[in-house]
Amino acid sequence: MLSGRRLDLLDPTPVDVEITDIAHGLAFVARWNGQTRGDWPYSVAEHSLLVETLFQRAKVDATPGERLTALLHDAPEYVIGDMISPVKAAVGPGYGALDERLAAAIHVRFGLPAVTPPALKRRIKAADRVSAWLEAVHLAGFTTVEANRYFGRPDPALIDGLALHLRPPAEVREAFMRRHTDLLAACDAVR
Repeated sequence: MLSGRRLDLLDPTPVDVEITDIAHGLAFVARWNGQTRGDWPYSVAEHSLLVETLFQRAKVDATPGERLTALLHDAPEYVIGDMISPVKAAVGPGYGALDERLAAAIHVRFGLPAVTPPALKRRIKAADRVSAWLEAVHLAGFTTVEANRYFGRPDPALIDGLALHLRPPAEVREAFMRRHTDLLAACDAVR
């Protein structure tokens, strides 16, 4: 990793996880395999910031730890990349197992439960689907009808006033780092 850490993908440990590596990697990984409108790719870091915002809007009483879990929901992609669901399925169960091992190490590193509780995971997935709908319609060329079919129709109140951002990787990396720092501090304050 750029931090100098050596991350064993088959046996990742929390001590080998650095937020600077995660933020950098996610800022340079393009969602939709780069097939989006605009002068900059829509990165996984930008997507993660949006998912955390949507999660917080849907669950106004979310704890800082729950919001941090939402922000980090795709964190393993900093080393394994972002694959569309059909490709993940074709790769097989090994991809899911790798993703779970990395997520556990990341979560433990930042004081979260190694395994996300199922109810929280469902809520984050719901925010993730709304994010995918927004991205599909505003960046990836889907019609509203197509996006509704693939991702479900979002609650208009949930997306009211939200805008998608396309920023240079260095800028979104810093925004991700700031949000992580704020959420981590809020977690520490309630511990």
